[in-house]
Amino acid sequence: MSEASSNFRLVPVRFADLPGWNLDDPRVLWVAMNDCRNHLQSAKPYKMGAAGLTSDDLIPLLDSAGTTAPPEEAEARAFFEKETKPFRIELGGKELGLVTAFYEPEVEVSDRPDSVYCHPFYRRPDDLVDVDATNRPPDLDPSYVFAMQSGDGLRPYPDRRQIDEGWLEGRGLEIAWARSRVDVFFAHVQGAARLRFPDGRRRRITYAAKAGHAFSGIGRLLIDLGEIPEAEISMQSIRAWLAEHVERVDEILWHNRSYIFFREAEVEDPARGPIAAAKVPLLAGRSLAVDRQIHTFGFPFFIHAPGLTHMDGGRDFSRTMLALDTGSAIVGPARGDIFTGSGPEAGELAGAVRCAADFYILIPKQAAERFV
Repeated sequence: MSEASSNFRLVPVRFADLPGWNLDDPRVLWVAMNDCRNHLQSAKPYKMGAAGLTSDDLIPLLDSAGTTAPPEEAEARAFFEKETKPFRIELGGKELGLVTAFYEPEVEVSDRPDSVYCHPFYRRPDDLVDVDATNRPPDLDPSYVFAMQSGDGLRPYPDRRQIDEGWLEGRGLEIAWARSRVDVFFAHVQGAARLRFPDGRRRRITYAAKAGHAFSGIGRLLIDLGEIPEAEISMQSIRAWLAEHVERVDEILWHNRSYIFFREAEVEDPARGPIAAAKVPLLAGRSLAVDRQIHTFGFPFFIHAPGLTHMDGGRDFSRTMLALDTGSAIVGPARGDIFTGSGPEAGELAGAVRCAADFYILIPKQAAERFV
């Protein structure tokens, strides 16, 4: 267990101790809980994280929830009060955790390249293989979970710069071409996108794999270079800086060596988000990306972020959410990424979120006995 996953404890609290609990309306979660239940009935369990919770701990809660949400928000809160016990995630040496946000961008694309649409989204290459303890070469960094299969064995896959400079050209892996390398980059950061074609078609791309290199945030780079003050850093300010410094775009983007590959999917229901790591659609405003080395997908969390007010009409963010996704930048027991939805409005909501937060996990009562 890493230091990040071991330096915390779960402290039992009362629902009355959760700031804003009595104002929350968690009824919308029933859709996602039912999705998780259906997935667990037909597929393998979610991987257990270091916190020690399993899918078997979760299933009784999902079964008790049934398929229909209570008609009143107070009844929905009463369900969680009856079926779960809240635990505050207490960090060693720090009072609060951290939330950011992500969304599903919509990108204008073409299904053939030309002088305008010339920046591709790629499918997963066939020489990119999963790496684990059974096949990891001794000289490959433990952080790599993907690598390139070559005649000499496994080695690191080419990084963002090498791929942008043409490493994958001619292999027929292109899904579509965008106008802007920056649009492609931010779709990589978000892990999904809706593609809008000139004839009105819309397709969805979702995460399939990554080249394997560690994620390096370009926001931190621009802060360290003195280009954007830390207090002003956001997705919007980063995009504005890149638009004003076109000659430095490659320099900045190539700092993040990580590269994402996608798979295609239909937009069957525009109101639903992309299929997440938990193998169910994300729910706008109620889905949380967590560190999957620590937490197990499907469990409910309550997040209180004092000062995060633009998502709830000026009131502090205080919501029950489900852990449905993960991300390479989401590391630690009290670290979460809030899914805000799809399209430009969701991007405006997501781009300015970087707030301290209290994290509570709602553990089904039978399992909670192990942690008291």
